[in-house]
Amino acid sequence: MIIQIQKKICNEYNICIIVVVGVLGLEQFNLGHDNGGSQDRTRILRLSYSACEYIPLAKGTKEAWGEAERESGMQLVYTTGGLDIAKRGTPGHECLEKFAKSMTAQNVEFERYEGQSIRKKFPQFLATPKWISLYQKDAGIIDAALANAVHIQLARKHGATILENAAVLRIVKEGNQTKVCTSQGDFLCKKVIVTSGAWTNDVLSSIGLKLPITVTQEQVTYFATPHMNEFTKDRFPVVFLHTGLPAAPYFIPIHGNTGFKTGLDLGGPVITPHTRTFIPDERRRKKERNYVAELCPRALGPTLYTKTCLYALTPDRNYIMDTCEEAGHRDIIVFVGAAHAYKMAPVLGKILSQLAIDGRTTYDISSFTMKRPAISDPSYPPCFKLDVPVKDDILPSYL
Repeated sequence: MIIQIQKKICNEYNICIIVVVGVLGLEQFNLGHDNGGSQDRTRILRLSYSACEYIPLAKGTKEAWGEAERESGMQLVYTTGGLDIAKRGTPGHECLEKFAKSMTAQNVEFERYEGQSIRKKFPQFLATPKWISLYQKDAGIIDAALANAVHIQLARKHGATILENAAVLRIVKEGNQTKVCTSQGDFLCKKVIVTSGAWTNDVLSSIGLKLPITVTQEQVTYFATPHMNEFTKDRFPVVFLHTGLPAAPYFIPIHGNTGFKTGLDLGGPVITPHTRTFIPDERRRKKERNYVAELCPRALGPTLYTKTCLYALTPDRNYIMDTCEEAGHRDIIVFVGAAHAYKMAPVLGKILSQLAIDGRTTYDISSFTMKRPAISDPSYPPCFKLDVPVKDDILPSYL
């Protein structure tokens, strides 16, 4: 995104009524493409985090999604409740206690369920006495495909221009402005916001900046359960199973098609956006099916389809949200979402707008600078999940 500023602006991620002088959103593919990580039917919206700095963002994004819904007249968010599950005495149990501590510190209400009490609340689960869980009633899902379209149309309503098939070739200084050279022509601007996911280093290479981003190919699978009425949004929550391993299973209720959605957070092969394939990994799909069979067997059915996507991971799995001032480009702002940012899109857009306009934000983003060791120290060991180095573990049975 490139910006001409006079006073205030809006961008395609932050929908608000302010003075717009000029905002241009550049998309290297067609709008609605499935090459990156922001497509598909649903995304999880939650308030359960082990790190306190994310909870204020999550609260703010709930409000921001509501603003987009009111202005568009479209429902984008569905409240389902969220269940974080772990096995007693495991690293996953420790993770749940961190969640509980953070939510308590941020005044987020939650409930605890163990063993058969989980099954009493959600009979779809084959719960055993080994299970513990945290239930947070405000979690839910976002209709990702619809939300993308709504944000684009509202951005245009407020004066932004969106240019498709405009790949960024290089970024260069030109006087007191910045020139963005693309496959559709060159554009001069005051500020540049880079939100390119797996292509971030491609965009930043021309200014001599390379961030420690690991790109992986992940996937989700939809099962055509014959028991659809048990896994609707009003009867089944979003679920994370915390194993303590890099690959954590998650379940999402039916929305947008007739399929029960499941996937593994992390564990896919390391690739580049230029070497990725769209071919599902059968071994990972078998793991997905096995987890559903063990935990929610009535959700199983024929495979509707498996869809791949890209993760752009930072070494500590935290966001990057900073200017490129140390590379000599203070007017270029970079955001990397570490594969868990879609849910925050409206509030992140607000923050990026504030950084572009005012040079500061009302939110605490001190944990997301490029100066932190995970980004600035080349020897920092990647810990993408619960302080476990990335690897494709063989996931154990969890019952």
